[in-house]
Amino acid sequence: MIDRGYIWRTTLVVVALLGVWAGLAARLGFLHLGANEALKKQVRKMRTVEEEILVGRGRILDRNGQLLALDLPVKNVIVEPKVVLSNGQAKAVSAQLARVLDLPEGDVYARVNKPGDPYEPVARLVREETAAKVARLQLKGVYFEPLTTRYYPHDALGCHVLGFSNMEGLGSAGIEQRWNALLKGRPGFRQSERDGVKREIYTHRTLEIAPQEGADIQLTLDLNVQYFVEKALDAAMTNLQPEAAWAIVEDVRTGAILAMASRPGYDLNAYKDTRPETRLNRAIGVNFEPGSVFKVGVVAAALNEGIISTNDLFDCENGMWFYAGRPLKDFHPYGELDVTGILRKSSNIGAAKIAVMLGEERLYRYLTEYGLGRLTGIELPGEETGILSPVEKWAKIDVTRIAMGHTVAVTALQMLNILCCIGNDGFLMKNHVVRKVVDKNGVVLQENKPEALARPITERTAAQMRQMLMEVTRPGGTGRHAAIDGYNVAGKTGSAEKLVAGHYVKNANISSFMGLVPAERPEIGIIVVLDNPTDPETKLRTGGITAAPVFAKIAEPVARYLDIRPVDAAEMVYYNKILDGEP
Repeated sequence: MIDRGYIWRTTLVVVALLGVWAGLAARLGFLHLGANEALKKQVRKMRTVEEEILVGRGRILDRNGQLLALDLPVKNVIVEPKVVLSNGQAKAVSAQLARVLDLPEGDVYARVNKPGDPYEPVARLVREETAAKVARLQLKGVYFEPLTTRYYPHDALGCHVLGFSNMEGLGSAGIEQRWNALLKGRPGFRQSERDGVKREIYTHRTLEIAPQEGADIQLTLDLNVQYFVEKALDAAMTNLQPEAAWAIVEDVRTGAILAMASRPGYDLNAYKDTRPETRLNRAIGVNFEPGSVFKVGVVAAALNEGIISTNDLFDCENGMWFYAGRPLKDFHPYGELDVTGILRKSSNIGAAKIAVMLGEERLYRYLTEYGLGRLTGIELPGEETGILSPVEKWAKIDVTRIAMGHTVAVTALQMLNILCCIGNDGFLMKNHVVRKVVDKNGVVLQENKPEALARPITERTAAQMRQMLMEVTRPGGTGRHAAIDGYNVAGKTGSAEKLVAGHYVKNANISSFMGLVPAERPEIGIIVVLDNPTDPETKLRTGGITAAPVFAKIAEPVARYLDIRPVDAAEMVYYNKILDGEP
């Protein structure tokens, strides 16, 4: 006999199931066929993905194509603690990660031992080779995030020129900052859809804007010349104990900067560990009273005006001269000196008398034509203008003090430009440290060519100045320690008491030397500036004793490296004999 209750229950279940399926069918039909725009919009929003397509920064290279800065692929090492802990492998995984990543095991375990945590970075910006070692361990719950980071292959070399890109990829000093817009490129954009497991559905990609990769910047810096400069400055910091030191090597004919360095320096790959004052590019960012190196500009102006000639004699008053009721002293007392002797012995009194003959208006005009009191325009951030007051603000004695490099301030680059003007037959060249900018397709976006800004002095005046300045580096001259074998050097020493809070401080000097190599037909100009150095043997602080030898340590290897032709053998023997007989 059939159980009616059973039939009834079965029928009820079947009807219920049919009702459910009918309801689901109706709902599906409604969802797919009905208007339901709000719901469709919500679904599309959930499935749509919009992402920025990031690009790497452009490279920075030296003039020979040597890499100075580039982006490197790196990875963040991530652990998923809930996976590692569920397998009971927290200590084992921590030990293996600590060994490969060279991290304290306790620190790694503290990150791994976080129950319920789905994401915990163990190490950031790990190099590819190290990440590969971690990957070979095949640790469950350990994965990677691919990234790029800025890398400087030569660490501190050229740090003040290159600058650095911060963690957000923003150029924050030097070339990286000034040329950030071109280096960083332009990120792209993609709009698409993804499926239920968040994979992109390529056929549903609705918009894609290709990224524009960052351009490469080729500098005028030469990696080897930069090395010679920094090596010499490091030795000076050790031997002379200055508070700071800086130097520049310039191509006389083009105004291109072959090297620019400051000390103290810092590792570009560890820029976060340095103080802001360490990052200061002193070669362009420090105004200082130049002292006697400034005399070259004053004497050249007077010579160019025809008011003096090289063999004119000046009474140097045995070391003490009064002008406008104020005394002016020489470091050593001298009687009569010709103009060459004034430069060779660096007589303040002789230079002051020449400046008085030249007059305030003409002196000021020449100084402005040399480019003082304004930016050189070099393509780096942080450049100072120097200080050159208008004539109407000069005190009566200022013309005599400016002649010896006081009551005026310059940057090292401005001062070197005056000497390079003399080396370049009177042409003042526009400085540049960027040679060209090239995009990823090889298209040159910008290229710097030599550009003359002015011609303050004639070719004849420039040649006469070079001839006189050669005497500075020969026996009896203040810059004799700047002499180098095989080459004639035309240069000038400088020593100025430091200004602190508006007052000159005794036994605290800015000492300098700048020179041209070779003097007959200059190719490079070099300036070295030392902030408060002391020679350990003589205890002297003058430019001739401290900065001139540093110049020689730069000039000699640079001249050989650049294959600058030395003087002929007969001249080399002649000058070597003189040097051998020097007391």
